Amino acid sequence: MKAVVIEQIGSGPVVTDVDEPQRQAGQTLIEVAAAPINPIDISTAAGRYPGGSPDTPFVAGREAVGRVLESDSLASGARVYVSGLGFFAERAVAGDENVVAIDVEVDDALAACFGVAGLAAWLALEWRGDLREGETVLVLGASGAVGLIAVQAAKLLGAGRVVAAARSEKGLERARSLGADATVKLDGQDDLAAAFLDACDGQLDLTIDPVWGEPGAAAIKATSFGGRVVQLGQSASKEATLESGWIRSKLLSILGHTNFAAPAEVRHETYLRMVRHAAAGELTVDFEVMPLERVAEAWELQEASPGRKLVLSPSGVP
Repeated sequence: MKAVVIEQIGSGPVVTDVDEPQRQAGQTLIEVAAAPINPIDISTAAGRYPGGSPDTPFVAGREAVGRVLESDSLASGARVYVSGLGFFAERAVAGDENVVAIDVEVDDALAACFGVAGLAAWLALEWRGDLREGETVLVLGASGAVGLIAVQAAKLLGAGRVVAAARSEKGLERARSLGADATVKLDGQDDLAAAFLDACDGQLDLTIDPVWGEPGAAAIKATSFGGRVVQLGQSASKEATLESGWIRSKLLSILGHTNFAAPAEVRHETYLRMVRHAAAGELTVDFEVMPLERVAEAWELQEASPGRKLVLSPSGVP
């Protein structure tokens, strides 16, 4: 079968023939319909992922939506979301603990986008950030997939005011169309913390931060007494300079987040909530589907523009 293989760490993806996966007890074999490219796929292949990289060669791809071919517990043809490794392929296996049956009608590619990216947004708000009814939320990096999902999710979870911040004016326009009450352009601000606080009407309770660097530091400075900042990425910089008083004088909580730390049942239930909202027309993601054979092009586009959600289709683009 055809699959996307990383032949050595630091090399790009190649499409090649590999052996068919062999299902073992406790695993589900699927036919892959849609598999998104995520920053973790690129960083793993490059050797930059903090959790390390698999032995090479390996089939890339951390998640997919597909149909069950063989399973101990699910009927053949059942539509499922799967996570793990090896899903940029025509067929793949997943541990049964990483298989979620999709119980609503929603586009395969759209459903796939609520895995890594959707969970990062929703879990950061609810499970890690403890968002409360009526609070004000600031979403940094709001032009990217995680940020745009977070803008919508914050509203669905009861936020009173949602502020989107990004460098892209087009991305901020999209955030406004998806429910942001106010926006802040990260470039060209004399005092970014003051701009955040002004957009938040003087009260900032929770920040979702996938960027770190100067914007992350400014959000921490702007956060109100008892507020929380959930840190889940470093697209702006891996370092930020903070003053002690910004944190201790306001009883501030800075909370790290990674999807893998959430219990499986929490991830699965959260994922299903998102696809149900999507089926109801209440939650969406902007994505582009590309055939598996164009993975090298898709890889470069994803690396150059993290805000784009590119989804690989082993069967080609409809």
